[in-house]
Amino acid sequence: MSAMITIALSKGRIFEETLPLLAAAGIVPNEDPEKSRKLIIGTNRDDVRVVIVRASDVPTYVQYGAADLGIAGKDVLIEHGGAGLYQPLDLKIAKCRMCVATPAGFDYAAAVRRGARLRVASKYINTAREHFAAKGVHVDLIKLYGSMELAPLAGLADAIVDLVSSGGTLKANNLVEVEEIMQISSRLIVNQASLKMKRSLLQPVLDAIEGAIQ
Repeated sequence: MSAMITIALSKGRIFEETLPLLAAAGIVPNEDPEKSRKLIIGTNRDDVRVVIVRASDVPTYVQYGAADLGIAGKDVLIEHGGAGLYQPLDLKIAKCRMCVATPAGFDYAAAVRRGARLRVASKYINTAREHFAAKGVHVDLIKLYGSMELAPLAGLADAIVDLVSSGGTLKANNLVEVEEIMQISSRLIVNQASLKMKRSLLQPVLDAIEGAIQ
C-alpha cells in the first residue's frame, strides 16, 4: 500500500479558509463537509484524504498520528498543550482575539485593584488560568462548553474569557471587552513521526501552503 497523507480539518470557517491554501498545494476535497455526512473525504489526489473532526480534537488526531497534518486555532493548541506536535506555519486565517469580557456596568479595573476574587467562565481554562495568574488576580474558573455570554447574565460568573471577532455577540448581550489576552489565528500542525517517515510526500505540501500564505 502506498503512503497516504491524512489532513485533519474542522467544519466551518477553518475549512472554508483552508481551501485556497490546499488548492495552492494541488489538493481539492471531493465534497463539502457542510453538505456531506461523510467524516472521511477523498480529494483529487489518491494519496491525500481529509478527516473532518471537531476543532478541539484536531491536535489529538495529529499528536497520535491518526492524521499527518491538521489545521487548528492557536486557542485550541494552547488548551491542548501542543505535545508531540510540530507547528511550522501560522496560516493567518480564522483570525480573532481571546479576551476578557464583563457585563457593561461591572467595574473590572476596580475589582482587580482591590484584589477581589472573580468568578470567570470559559471554555479556555488553561489560557484563563495563565492570564490571571500572571496578573496576580484570584479567580474561580468555571468550565463551560456552550454560550459564554449567558454566564454573567444569569449570575454564574463575573466575567468570561472567550474568542471575539466582531464583538457583535458581546454587544447584543450587554457585555463589554475589558482586556485582550492574545491574538488568535490558525496554525498548520504536523505529526513529528510523519514528517520523518513521509517527508518526500509532506514537504512539497508544506512548501506550497507556505508559499500561498499572503
